[in-house]
Amino acid sequence: MKDFTDKNISMQTGRTFLVTGANTGLGFETAKVLAAKGGRVLLGCRSRDRAEAAMDEILVETPDADLAFVPLDQANLTSVKEAAEIVKQELRLDVLINNAGIMGPPRTLTEDGFESQFGVNHLGTFALTSLLLPKLEKTKKSRVVITSSLAHKAGRINFNDVHADNGYIAFQRYAMSKFANILHATELDRRLRSKNSHIRAICCHPGVASTELARHLPKVAQMFMPVASLFLNTPAKGAWPTLAAAVGKGAVGGGYYGPSGFGEWMGTASDAVRSRQSQNPKLAEKLWDLSIELTGVDPGI
Repeated sequence: MKDFTDKNISMQTGRTFLVTGANTGLGFETAKVLAAKGGRVLLGCRSRDRAEAAMDEILVETPDADLAFVPLDQANLTSVKEAAEIVKQELRLDVLINNAGIMGPPRTLTEDGFESQFGVNHLGTFALTSLLLPKLEKTKKSRVVITSSLAHKAGRINFNDVHADNGYIAFQRYAMSKFANILHATELDRRLRSKNSHIRAICCHPGVASTELARHLPKVAQMFMPVASLFLNTPAKGAWPTLAAAVGKGAVGGGYYGPSGFGEWMGTASDAVRSRQSQNPKLAEKLWDLSIELTGVDPGI
C-alpha cells in the first residue's frame, strides 16, 4: 500500500465497526471518518460521558451518523467480556479496531493484577479480539486492526517479569506492550490463515502524533509539547494508517502500515518497517501462550 489518506475511503454503508478508545485522539478521528462514510460505529470507551460527548461532536458534522456506545475498560477483563457480549448482539461486525491504549503512567496494576501498560495495551486487546473472533467469522471479509507504535522497535518481552515487579521504567514497558501488539497481530493472522478463515489481522502505527497519550509524560517534557506539536502528525492524519488497515483496498493480512514520511513520523499511510525481532515466530507463539494463560481467554485457533 502507498500514499493512503481518508480521501481513498469508499462508502461503508451497511458495515459495522468497533473502535476502542474512540472518545479521543486517533480513535475519535477514526470513528468520525467511518461514520461520515456511512458505517455503523460502536465506540468502545470507559466513560459514558466522554463517549456521548464524542458522539455529539461527530453528529455535528454527520447528523445521520449511526453511532452506539459500548462500555469498555481494558484494564478490567470482566468489562472486556461484558463489552464482547454487547457487540455479539449486533447484526454484524466487519472490523474490530483495537486502538485503546495508555502510555507512560506511573506503575499501577489493572483490576486483574497486570502491569497497566501490558494489561491494557496487549492483554485487554488480546482478550477482546479473541472473544469477538466468532462474531467476525460470521461477517465475510472481516478484519482485526491492532495499533502498535514506532516504539515497538525498542521493545522486548520480559517473560521473567511481565508485571514489572522487579523494577519499572515507564517507556520500556510501553515499548514492550507495543512490541506485544505487533507480535499478536502477526501470530493471529498466521493462525487464521492456517484455519482457512476469511478474517485478516493487520497492524498499524500512527507515527508521532499529538494525542492525549502524552498526558503521562514528565512535566518538563509536557512543557515542550506546544512547540513539538508543530512537528507532529495531527490526530486526523495519525489515523490514516488505522483507516488504511481497516478499510484500505490494498491492505493485506499480516501487513503493517504507518506514515510514509521521514522516519515514519508523519505522512500518508504506506507499508511500514517492523523490527526483525517482531517477525520471530517462536517469540510470537510464546507470547500467545502466555496471553491465554494470563487472561484465561483462548481464541481456539
